Amino acid sequence: MLRITELSKTYEDGNLALNNLSLEIKQGQIFALLGANGAGKSTTINIICGFITASAGDVSIEDISLKQNPLQLRSKIAYLSENVMLYDNFTGYQNLQFFAEVAGKKMAKTELEQVLRDVGLQDNFIHKNIAKYSKGMRQKVGIAIAVVKDATLFLLDEPFSGLDPKASYDFETLIYKLRDEGKTIFMSTHEIFRAKEMADVVGIMKGGNLVMLRTKEELANEDLNRIYLDYIEDREG
Repeated sequence: MLRITELSKTYEDGNLALNNLSLEIKQGQIFALLGANGAGKSTTINIICGFITASAGDVSIEDISLKQNPLQLRSKIAYLSENVMLYDNFTGYQNLQFFAEVAGKKMAKTELEQVLRDVGLQDNFIHKNIAKYSKGMRQKVGIAIAVVKDATLFLLDEPFSGLDPKASYDFETLIYKLRDEGKTIFMSTHEIFRAKEMADVVGIMKGGNLVMLRTKEELANEDLNRIYLDYIEDREG
């Protein structure tokens, strides 16, 4: 469903942030990308989202090319950053209503409220200002916006950072629900245990290169933490 083909990014200062990355992720899969800061994870996500331009290569979703049809491709994507950007002076409902209208979706008040319930937001917070929300609640509103947009690819950048155990469990459950509905999840994370637990496929990046790619089955009896350290530390230089 997501195909990355020979993707590279070199910045003006000569820094090679991404080196000839090729990757395919199937519909309904959770893909977890591990790597130290500066490994190329965020660069990959930013190129897919269209925030920065690749130096070479292409990205396609359902055979829609980023190079040829950037706007059409972006309509397939929902991006959830570590700190979800919402309007704090709006309620959760008002944020969802606003972003639904931006996406050209006409939905009744009861429909939008139900979407917020479906992602696990408590009834008594639906019409409260976002400023009163916890980080986990903000994440849920971000997912609700993506659901209304009808995105097929969810790009999650450090989605569990700063969440308490209950919020982490709720968010993990929500990701599984999206996967079971046929959504594709691309998750950048530092959480090795969660990557092994949740992902159908795990990749490790180092210095702009994808140095490991294994399925859940291949990792079943492996120590992913040890594998990660072997690539990131023991093989430095």
